[in-house]
Amino acid sequence: MHGENNFKILNTSKISSARRGVLSTSHGDIQTPFFMPIATKGAVKTLSSFDMENLKAQILLSNTYHLYLRPGMEVIKNFGGLHKFMDWPGPILTDSGGYQVFSLASRRKITEEGAEFASHIDGSKHLLTPELSMDVQQNLGSDMVMVLDECTPPDYDEKTLNNSIIRTVRWAERSKVHFEQNLNTSNNPGALLFGINQGATDRNLRVRHALDLINIGFDGYAIGGLSVGEPFEEACGVLEVLHPVLPADKPRYFMGGAKPHEIVAYVKRGVDMMDCVLPSRNARHGLLYRFVHEDLSRPDFYETIHITNSKYAIEQTPLSADGDELSRYSFAYLHHLFSVQEMLAYRLATMVNIKFYLELMARLRSGIEQGAL
Repeated sequence: MHGENNFKILNTSKISSARRGVLSTSHGDIQTPFFMPIATKGAVKTLSSFDMENLKAQILLSNTYHLYLRPGMEVIKNFGGLHKFMDWPGPILTDSGGYQVFSLASRRKITEEGAEFASHIDGSKHLLTPELSMDVQQNLGSDMVMVLDECTPPDYDEKTLNNSIIRTVRWAERSKVHFEQNLNTSNNPGALLFGINQGATDRNLRVRHALDLINIGFDGYAIGGLSVGEPFEEACGVLEVLHPVLPADKPRYFMGGAKPHEIVAYVKRGVDMMDCVLPSRNARHGLLYRFVHEDLSRPDFYETIHITNSKYAIEQTPLSADGDELSRYSFAYLHHLFSVQEMLAYRLATMVNIKFYLELMARLRSGIEQGAL
């Protein structure tokens, strides 16, 4: 429930800043650290909610911007929320829609009121305000709601970046006020509200903005505006300065892309939750992840293979050794499906990669428990 202590830390590492915990939501507890597969428009591409249950995904992430435009919040509201609309029993996190709006570049205009934008579908004009973002997410029945923020790329000049942060703080305040006013009429009165830290790679500005958000008070804190082109080392540096500043008893969410070895690094720096499009996107291009070493501290603990490579044409190794659906098919069969552009190829490949990411998180949790991370 909003405003309550929803996050319990079970273990803390003695050799890093990694934490092992449990985050409670209206749709069940989530073991942390965890990964959120991307169900942008209400589905992980090529997979069903049933598939995600079988893969043991704890939570999905959906996109406010896309669902606001299609099918529209009234349709989903009338179903009683996104969980019922897509028949997903577990928790759902929705972003604010801000990142997608800001990525439209020439199609949007930022004002104090919000973000004006033209739909990428039909060019229709919209104004995304902090209040509208809360309305949409509460109609969706999200378990974790994100405040509207302005995603600040690393090439912003100092003055523009500072003005953006000041505006983002005011948007966060407006988001919280509106969120709390409408809790009782929401499709999920037990939803949690997250603030989003911005500031590009300016560490002093990051800390200042974090303190502003803490003063407002949120159920969790996201670190946004990274994975947008800055060096990996810069992202790690930002996490290191934020670690002693952010409340230890609140979950920390690293927003955006992360390769497997980057996830390990972020978890070691205190991150509890993250998302990424890479496992599903790469799968559709025939790029698959698989473990090579047990030791996750090695940067080469995994490999990325190109299933379309001719060497996999005769490989009889099953896609999984766990007795699940993937164990029925070989790498050679998946190679064949890609070579003839059979639709099943994309589904199986996506399952392989999602399973890898979820297994990585399970190994990280185990490593923290055992004192190895």
